[in-house]
Amino acid sequence: MSGSAPLVAVCQFAPTADRAANLVRIAEHVAEVAAHGARLVVFPEYSSYFVNPMDVSLAENAERLDGPFVQRLREVASHHGVVIVAGLVEAAAQSRVHNTVVAVSVDGVRAVYRKQHLYDAFGQTESDWIAPGELAPAVFDLDGIRFGLMTCYDLRFPEVARTLADAGADALVVPAEWVRGPLKEHHWTTLLAARAIENTAYAISADHPAPIGVGHSQIVDPQGVVVAGVGSAEGVAIAAVDPALIARTRETNPVLRLRRYAVTPR
Repeated sequence: MSGSAPLVAVCQFAPTADRAANLVRIAEHVAEVAAHGARLVVFPEYSSYFVNPMDVSLAENAERLDGPFVQRLREVASHHGVVIVAGLVEAAAQSRVHNTVVAVSVDGVRAVYRKQHLYDAFGQTESDWIAPGELAPAVFDLDGIRFGLMTCYDLRFPEVARTLADAGADALVVPAEWVRGPLKEHHWTTLLAARAIENTAYAISADHPAPIGVGHSQIVDPQGVVVAGVGSAEGVAIAAVDPALIARTRETNPVLRLRRYAVTPR
């Protein structure tokens, strides 16, 4: 890890069942933040297609990684010289689909992450429609920083972030649709800070706005400080990911080196 501090942006918007309209909004947000120098642009979970409650239309609107959604992301990323991270409903071999996050640049797909922990909690059953992904870290490098991908409910499982840290991640990228409810905003912001602090890494999150999501997309530094964020409405936030701050934090608080337990999948 070395070099300058690239700017990253989180874009909080509300994807709908209109796949073409979602791509238009994504392109608009990328243009906005790229004009301010953002190098990485992060969008929420289910950016390609979203309905609430979930239904059979997920499978009907699922796409392959070489489909039109990812192809359009690649075109937008190429035009603005950025890496885009966004969630999509990915076609799978079985009756269910994958809840997938991709990192895309002019070079194509840089990383793919399929959500590991499905949201079968708080009265929801995501597993009725979604198949879990493989237990493997997904990382990519940009401007000397290594970014690791995880999704929404994964945030409640510290092992996911720790496997990304073990894979060398300096920043955790968390697309989400963090459903509103009692204390949910508190859980969201607390867990983002906790994952950042315990892994001495940035936490970069993009959520859906109200009324379905809690919003509060934010960029949290390795000491748990929110350096940029959005409220509950649609919007964007931009901040630098500073490799010098990561290095200083890990020197002062060497938790990754001193820990005595490893993560074992089950």
